[in-house]
Amino acid sequence: MAIATKPEAPGEPFAFSGEQIAPGTVAMFDLPISRVSSGQIACLPVHVIHGRKPGPVLFVSAAIHGDEIIGVEIVRRLLKRIAPRSLAGTLLCVPIVNVFGFVANSRYLPDRRDLNRSFPGSPTGSLASQLAYIFHNEIVRRADFGIDLHSAAVHRKNLPQIRISEGSERAAEMALAFGAPAIIASQLRDNSLRKVARDTGVEMLLYEAGEGLRFDDYAIRTGVRGIMRVMNAMGMLQSKRLALPLPTPARSTRTGWLRAPQGGICLMERLSGDVVNEGQIVALVTDISGAEQAYLRAPCDGIIIGHATLPVVNRGDALIHIAEVRRYHNVEERMGEISDIILSDVELDEDEML
Repeated sequence: MAIATKPEAPGEPFAFSGEQIAPGTVAMFDLPISRVSSGQIACLPVHVIHGRKPGPVLFVSAAIHGDEIIGVEIVRRLLKRIAPRSLAGTLLCVPIVNVFGFVANSRYLPDRRDLNRSFPGSPTGSLASQLAYIFHNEIVRRADFGIDLHSAAVHRKNLPQIRISEGSERAAEMALAFGAPAIIASQLRDNSLRKVARDTGVEMLLYEAGEGLRFDDYAIRTGVRGIMRVMNAMGMLQSKRLALPLPTPARSTRTGWLRAPQGGICLMERLSGDVVNEGQIVALVTDISGAEQAYLRAPCDGIIIGHATLPVVNRGDALIHIAEVRRYHNVEERMGEISDIILSDVELDEDEML
């Protein structure tokens, strides 16, 4: 498969998969991945919205982990709200990257490989490696910026948050524009999409929200609205409403999990989104008779950005994810203001496009 390149002149037809997409039009593609055991061809679905005006190329991807389905709905709603006639640049949307895991309700590929640890991939490697290679060369290398949509795993739930790499000024700027309640600066992991994209010269945001195999309206609305705010900040949209400033989100560079000290039942005292102070009780782990009890306490002042939703636990299970927060004194007020804005913001009807 040939490596795709960006169009030489913005505003001209956008070349993709052997076709020329005219300015102000939409096209859909199915990029072949492999033939499955039953004989059908598995494909990577790609929606291309090529704006009438020149501008940057943004990719939005979802379901790199097949059970993280919130991003699929975010992309569906986003596609209903973007009109090529008013778009500057090109939007590449991949609603389901790991099509194999998605149909199986599984995080992984059929060979149990994690696609987000398989980049940049290889045209002759494992199935995960070949899929990563196609996505990297046909999508990532075409783009100027990217947003990858995730959720927590099954039996966990995440506060809507943006993950960025440390030291990236552009990603930090776009993270603020996105407007999620929290921004977490974290290290890049080898062979992850975010690491390989940055090595390629494409900065990106990673959006984490909600839980595996579940929809969450607040997380979905935050995601749709956030992507459109980023597009507005990139000059791809022109909307005064999307440009309105928001309260400063909670920001953190240090996070950690509290783990079960014993097996038994976990009773949560605090959940994702709650602000906690050092030493505060956040959960109780007890045996089924109630004879042995252990309290979990916050190790720092911060916010809970993720928690387990399954009460049955084993020793060592990750239960509560806490981020140490800068400007702790008013973080609860700021997060509350952001949530109120998101919940009160009237979404566009699906036939009312920008």
